[in-house]
Amino acid sequence: MRSLCVFCGSSFGHDEKWAAAARRLGIGLAEAGITLVYGGSRSGLMGAVAEAALEAGGRVEGVIPKLFLPNEDPFADVSELTVVDDMHTRKKLMFDKSDAFCVLPGGLGTLDETFEILTWKQIKLHDKPVLMLNLDGYWTPWLALVDKIVAEGFAKPGITGFYEVIDTVEETLARLNALDPPQHSDVSGM
Repeated sequence: MRSLCVFCGSSFGHDEKWAAAARRLGIGLAEAGITLVYGGSRSGLMGAVAEAALEAGGRVEGVIPKLFLPNEDPFADVSELTVVDDMHTRKKLMFDKSDAFCVLPGGLGTLDETFEILTWKQIKLHDKPVLMLNLDGYWTPWLALVDKIVAEGFAKPGITGFYEVIDTVEETLARLNALDPPQHSDVSGM
């Protein structure tokens, strides 16, 4: 595994445990020699994971839409910061740069990124691993929603195989070290 895209909040949330986990993940990625690809902000969990990876000597590549620049503080000290025109371009570039994805706690933007990457997997545009870091059950309601979607016949049961649910940062890092890079990943038509 050469690179991991982390989807997470540009806020810290109400509990310090989210930022602590983001920092542990950033340090672990750096120690494993895995490049962090993320949303380019210095804010919230995004900033925490990036700053920790940098401080541990890792490579960090941020991708931020220019429409965010007036309100969101871009992390100019990252290894590479790319400013793009729009959200779609951001997601496509983050996809192109990454061998796998990890979803930490976040809000609507994190959900948008997660659903899009899973939809691309559903329509067979890629087979890259997607890890849902379910810290303290954060994603459990989302997982229940996906189960409800399947139970009501709006998706096939196989969609639950498009992601892995992992409960700790340490288990996530161990899983990343065990993964082989994906063989198929073509969203060029997107």
